[in-house]
Amino acid sequence: MSRVIKTIEIEGNPVKALFDAGTFHTFILQSLVETLPNCFAPVSMPYSVSLCGETFEVRELALINGKIQGLDFSTSAIPVRSLGKIDGYELDAIIGRITMDPWEIKVSPTDGSLDLEGLRRRTFTEYSMIARRSIVANQRLSRINLDPKTARLLGESVETSILDG
Repeated sequence: MSRVIKTIEIEGNPVKALFDAGTFHTFILQSLVETLPNCFAPVSMPYSVSLCGETFEVRELALINGKIQGLDFSTSAIPVRSLGKIDGYELDAIIGRITMDPWEIKVSPTDGSLDLEGLRRRTFTEYSMIARRSIVANQRLSRINLDPKTARLLGESVETSILDG
């Protein structure tokens, strides 16, 4: 089983990125984003994250744009001083679930490939948290007597199209 490490583009710069489906957050080297104007957004309340055996406090996120195989994406990332080496590559970024899930990026560690169909399609279906829970917990909801309007609202999804250009 190999790790999925690809050269991608972040804010116009080539970077070595590890795509890690087991990591929630996306991380980026501070040196790659510190000079970008209006890139940082403070978090409402600092929180701790452990990465590579080190625990640190997150006080801000970097809002970044990038490309994977020429396909545009945007995400938030935690800026860090260092990510270290893996499989002989000095990492510039770790792409986690917070980036992969909304863009429907799937990794195949067996052959080191990425499924980028979501980025190619650029149309996504979003469900509210209540609707998502109702789909998963349909039996529980069927026991609750809801008026027809509320039931309809819980079952609706919102189609979001992302326009190119």
